[in-house]
Amino acid sequence: MKTLIPLLLLLVSVPTWAKRQFDIEVILFKRSVDPAQVNESWPNNLPPVSLKRAGSFSDASYLQKKGVTLLPKSAYQLDQQANTLREHAGYTVLLHTAWRQGDEGSQQAPIFHIQAGKDYSDQFRANGHEITNEPESDASQDTTSSQDQAGLGDGVQEQNVSKPIPELDGTLQVYVQHYLYVQTELDLKEPTTQQVGLKDRPLDLEMGPEDTDSDVQLGHLESVSPTKTVETFLKPYRMDQKRRMRSGETHYLDHPLMGMIIQVRKVKS
Repeated sequence: MKTLIPLLLLLVSVPTWAKRQFDIEVILFKRSVDPAQVNESWPNNLPPVSLKRAGSFSDASYLQKKGVTLLPKSAYQLDQQANTLREHAGYTVLLHTAWRQGDEGSQQAPIFHIQAGKDYSDQFRANGHEITNEPESDASQDTTSSQDQAGLGDGVQEQNVSKPIPELDGTLQVYVQHYLYVQTELDLKEPTTQQVGLKDRPLDLEMGPEDTDSDVQLGHLESVSPTKTVETFLKPYRMDQKRRMRSGETHYLDHPLMGMIIQVRKVKS
């Protein structure tokens, strides 16, 4: 009997624990900082962020499947912080949103695909290179043909549609594993200058008749005039962080070029 009483108490408490709900409010912002002035080593290329099990805030079926409810703006409690950032010239708010979810672990909790800020698809390709008038190979094209997709016949004009390239792109997840955790893998894309290339003018090694039986003289060599080539490149800067949190507290995730303010609040039953 003494053994059964703790087991019965555990069985009674588990359903109550499993029904906990949290309201989560997030502000994502960028800093008005030149990445070149930051004392950090930034790689030009990063492995893509995995979107496995991720869903969008606009995907109603995903929200329903994960038991997520988007909160109205009237339920936001970080408006003052967001307005302070907006009024400061050194910051730009990219996203301010809030939702309600359960207290699932990392395997069941929703993973949100975040896309916010500017769309660079009219200036850059998905590989980061600037769009120019020079044609690219078929393998590097980042557009889809509406004619190919729809199977249209002859006489129909083909139209290429560029995929969006958002300024902020990645994933965000809040889950419970004994404690509350937030995990981010977010790429902030910023136009920057790529490596400088040097192009040399070809040498003029043509010799006159008087030089056929003599060594080449330096005077017959054309001077080399190297030219610098600076390319604009859309470079990603990643915020890959995992932070333990406490409900009811406001937490700040820092990065040299961006930041996140997050608050997780227990829903009163």
